[in-house]
Amino acid sequence: MATDVVELILADHRKFEELFRALRDRNSDRSTVLGELAALLVAHAEAEESKVYPALKRYKEVDNAEVDHGAEEHAEGHQALLALMEVEDTSSDEWESKLEELVQALNHHVDEEERTILNDAREEVSDERRDELGRLFVEVRQSRLDDDCGDIGYVRKIAAATEDRID
Repeated sequence: MATDVVELILADHRKFEELFRALRDRNSDRSTVLGELAALLVAHAEAEESKVYPALKRYKEVDNAEVDHGAEEHAEGHQALLALMEVEDTSSDEWESKLEELVQALNHHVDEEERTILNDAREEVSDERRDELGRLFVEVRQSRLDDDCGDIGYVRKIAAATEDRID
């Protein structure tokens, strides 16, 4: 299993894309897939913000403004996730609309994070430090998953707590 934090984050990004494809499929069990996405998305964001982002900000070659912007985009993602989770009818036009808002928000974040923060980290942070950050990332992410962080109550709490980060 990879321990490089960059590779772990990229693997989660590819999993988000896979889950979005399943959510767009009207024949899938959208409620179950949404629960899986919610848990992974929240756990991923919290692991990045608690362990990865603070560590990367210590490197002068890593753009601190981009790291801060990444945290703002996590907050926007939490808002969009909650809006989708609150729509009960997964076959409704409203659900489809809220799904596309979440997909757009997350794809924008993933694209920026991969082009800026992760590329900088790959170039400027030693292999050993990326492995150490990877272990910390996995530890926090798994802890959040074990705590059922994809539950709508938890998502409501973090969406409310991060509202002030959104520009």
